[in-house]
Amino acid sequence: MRGSSKRLLLIVIISILIGASATYGGMHWFAKGTQGDSAQTEENGGFTAQLEKVEMAYDLIESKFYQEVDKQELVEGAVQGMLETLDDPYSVYMDAKTASQFKDTLNSSFEGIGAEVTMMEGKIIIVAPFNDSPAEEAGLKPNDQLIKIDGEVVEGLDLYEATLKIRGEKGTKVNLEIKREGVSNPIKVSVKRDEIPVETVIANVKKAGDKNVGYIQITTFSENTAEDFIKEVKNLESKNIEGLVIDVRGNPGGLLDSVEKILGELVTDDKPVVQIQQRDGEVLTSFSQNQERKPYPITVLIDEGSASASEILAGALQEAERYPLIGTKSFGKGTVQQAVPMGDGSNIKLTMFKWLTPDGNWIHKKGIKPDIPVQQPSFFYTHPIHVEKPLKIEMNDDQIKNAQEMLQGLGYKPGRTDGYFSSDTERAVKEFQKDTKLDATGVINTETALKLEDEIRSAIKNESNDKQLQTALDYLSRLKFD
Repeated sequence: MRGSSKRLLLIVIISILIGASATYGGMHWFAKGTQGDSAQTEENGGFTAQLEKVEMAYDLIESKFYQEVDKQELVEGAVQGMLETLDDPYSVYMDAKTASQFKDTLNSSFEGIGAEVTMMEGKIIIVAPFNDSPAEEAGLKPNDQLIKIDGEVVEGLDLYEATLKIRGEKGTKVNLEIKREGVSNPIKVSVKRDEIPVETVIANVKKAGDKNVGYIQITTFSENTAEDFIKEVKNLESKNIEGLVIDVRGNPGGLLDSVEKILGELVTDDKPVVQIQQRDGEVLTSFSQNQERKPYPITVLIDEGSASASEILAGALQEAERYPLIGTKSFGKGTVQQAVPMGDGSNIKLTMFKWLTPDGNWIHKKGIKPDIPVQQPSFFYTHPIHVEKPLKIEMNDDQIKNAQEMLQGLGYKPGRTDGYFSSDTERAVKEFQKDTKLDATGVINTETALKLEDEIRSAIKNESNDKQLQTALDYLSRLKFD
């Protein structure tokens, strides 16, 4: 074959079709042959024929297409085409630039809006905004579907092309248009990019009745998360806690070995902490070396933004130790990916395994159900109010419905929450405007909408309104544990 790009194409195809050894989560995985020598020879013959077909296509396009072509684009297009045939949203090709930016998310900080996104059935979906990120402040929610970025339709973009358009320099803005379940019209959101610190473990002591209870939030599972978690647990235990709440709500996942190390501190050796199923059906199990349970009860908070490694943690604590999960059903991602370098700075992030819970359950596209289901107050699920024209009495609109839910959540009485701007809603708006030092017109203009959003964000951050956390604290306060 002629040309380095053609050789790279064949190397890439060979590495995919034969299988490359890879390391994930501190364990080594190798593709295993199951056929005899004659079958292998026959398979290799077919493989060679397939490579010849690819070479013919490459030569044909390179020499006969009516315009000059970029040889590197042909190679990358071939790789992307192979991955697209897998129909797997988590298997993607990243060129050198994209791969470098992807690695930034594992560093101590990066610049962007702070949200985990994925591709599902050809749609770009927000898994979860990071805690205290611009994305969270702007009102983005788990399962929001991204429709436009700065006015450009995202249909046709792959996941990492879309991610690069969202990412950007601190202080700049990106305008997003999203589709949200239960809302008939698209929602427009402007997000100011910022430096996103990757602080993955946040811990403190909370009161549960007359007990001191430890609280640890894990925002993602990165390289230092397990070390930080273990340190914070020891610090909390030095304060004589009588229970522990582990919060993985909105945690989109991360590194497998990180969650395994954490589970090694919390789960005994009676059951595996996680099981990895290979393509040939062989199941590899990972056990903790720990032989003693913690001397206090534990609860775990989950929601629809808890995905992947968060679900590994939740599933292990639920099934292996019978610790209760509190909140809403998790996201449902039961596969493991490995980024395999292609030698030129690019890589293929390929789904290589399924992971199973200690009892052998595969939660993919199903999620994990909580033992104690708890929905947050309705105002937790409101979204930014987009005011194209002032909203006033006798109008009927989804934006009015959203504003009514905000008013009701803040203690005002809009009379109804169906989107019809009634006289009761007008009175509630006037009362809100008066209390927040705005002109009491009873009309929702941009200034009133922004103030409503500010007040709602403050209400959401008020722990007394967090029904899931309060349920966990109440559970621990009533529990006797020897």
